Amino acid sequence: MQRLPWYSRLAVHAVLIALAVPFTLPLVWMVSTSLKGKEQVFAREVHTSVSGLAKELWPSPIRLRNYSEGLQYVPFPLYLRNTLLLCFLNVLGAVASSAIAAYAFAKLEWRGRSVVFGIVIATMILPNEVRLIPTFALFRWLGWYGTYLPLFIPAFFGNAFYIFLLRQFFRTIPDEMCDAARIDGCSEWGILWRMVLPLGKPALATCALFQFLYTWNDFNGPLIYLTDQSKYTLAYGLQQFLGAFGSEWALLMAATTVFTVPIIILFFLAQRTFIQGIATTGAKG
Repeated sequence: MQRLPWYSRLAVHAVLIALAVPFTLPLVWMVSTSLKGKEQVFAREVHTSVSGLAKELWPSPIRLRNYSEGLQYVPFPLYLRNTLLLCFLNVLGAVASSAIAAYAFAKLEWRGRSVVFGIVIATMILPNEVRLIPTFALFRWLGWYGTYLPLFIPAFFGNAFYIFLLRQFFRTIPDEMCDAARIDGCSEWGILWRMVLPLGKPALATCALFQFLYTWNDFNGPLIYLTDQSKYTLAYGLQQFLGAFGSEWALLMAATTVFTVPIIILFFLAQRTFIQGIATTGAKG
């Protein structure tokens, strides 16, 4: 593929940067508010010029102690531990169960495979709101209400989107490799563990990243099932902070900034693997 001239690349980057600016403004406002005093947060002066808006966004003076005070108001280490625990269990369960199901759909021949796969994909049509009351009734009947079990056990039963993503990737692996392994006496579990999973690292990492982000940002699950404050996650705990200290917006934004930073760092660290996993999952229909 011929490389674009420098001025064309410059124009493309300029357009992309211009489109990205509106999406970064909420993040800039959050960080700016986290460094302001209460009197500056609630300033009533409205600025219409660019210079006035920039002056409003720039905190004066800069209050770095908002971060220490905000983390004192919120039991951040406890909520962080709870969130990381749920993230680990959900990532482990979702990736492992989805990989097993995807291998069965991609590499095993069995009657009704296409029909079952279609049913699995069809479950993606159902919105979470439709399943909310039945799943809540089921978990309450099982005695899981008030525990972490409803928040991670479903992940061990597969995710339709991850199954589809991994199936598409596994289908790009030549069947001849799996047939040769079977001739050598390798079992299906051995083929999955020793051959398919190592080759599918980009797709597995993509699913793990999706699941981690979903669990990290999940608010509805803890809101519905958790009653003990010592079990709260960061997303739910910050909302409780807003209810208790509604006027402390600077402290809330400081805690929210700390909550957001790990996600940004994780995305940049896993960006190349994430793009590779997305790009290669549609290579074979």
